[in-house]
Amino acid sequence: MPRIAYFGPSGTFTEMALAKFENSGAFDGPVERVAAPSQGAALDLIRSGDVDGAVVPIESSVEGSIPATLDSLAIGPRLQIVAETELEVSFTIVARHGITLDQVRTLAAYPVAAAQVRQWVARNMPAARPFTSASNAAAAEDVAAGTADAAVSTALAGERLGLATLAAGVADHDQAITRFVLVTRPGVAPHATGADRTSIVLELPNEPGSLMRAFAEFATRGVDLTRIESRPTRTSMGTYRFYLDCVGHLDDPAVAETLKALHRTARVRFLGSWPAYSEVGTPPPSDEPAAEWLTQLRKGVADL
Repeated sequence: MPRIAYFGPSGTFTEMALAKFENSGAFDGPVERVAAPSQGAALDLIRSGDVDGAVVPIESSVEGSIPATLDSLAIGPRLQIVAETELEVSFTIVARHGITLDQVRTLAAYPVAAAQVRQWVARNMPAARPFTSASNAAAAEDVAAGTADAAVSTALAGERLGLATLAAGVADHDQAITRFVLVTRPGVAPHATGADRTSIVLELPNEPGSLMRAFAEFATRGVDLTRIESRPTRTSMGTYRFYLDCVGHLDDPAVAETLKALHRTARVRFLGSWPAYSEVGTPPPSDEPAAEWLTQLRKGVADL
């Protein structure tokens, strides 16, 4: 039975994403779920050999990319993303029994969750003081421990801890979606499907035009960049890594040629090619017409 880590404790949206992977047949059979206290800890369990894979959040449609996940993928021994899924995210306000919304004075929340319900809380719980928790499920645990009056959490976490629900479906934005990825040790990428995503981390030389030249490698080959983000390397002021997602697969000639060109002048960390959960953009152009043309040239065919 494979051991799969997830950003815990039990009751987080990440555990729900792991369940969704299980139900979709991402694993050969049942898995042993292993809760980890952070995204980085979940990924480090793969590196240490304690688990076979990990599920972590990587991007929110409301708050953008998840920095803790990006940083953990960029440093240390390389890991590889092999699949993704998405969840529509809304929150549940849970509390100890007997407490009403107007009585809440301390509200526990994971920072990403707090940002997604800020307006709702201001309207409905104006007296509540924020209390930072380690995760959505940990916020519910803080309530159960008496550290906070209420929590921005999940229905699953509230049910498991026997807490009361003060409000459900809480979100400032309709159709808020979080994307989760399944990460393993490096291996052969899943087969190309024609609707794939490829992700890399790029470290460029500190010289004029290096970023423009990198982007040009994608543009000249018709490869659609869908995410461009920079994060500090934390080694010295003004040094950054670039996280890039593009449409296509490592086996697509245009994507492969782009990665080879980048590798000639920069440090490239390949994070994986895998089937995209939802539509991602314009697929890379087919190489077949150009390859056939070149084949005919080598055969000496006239009038091409």
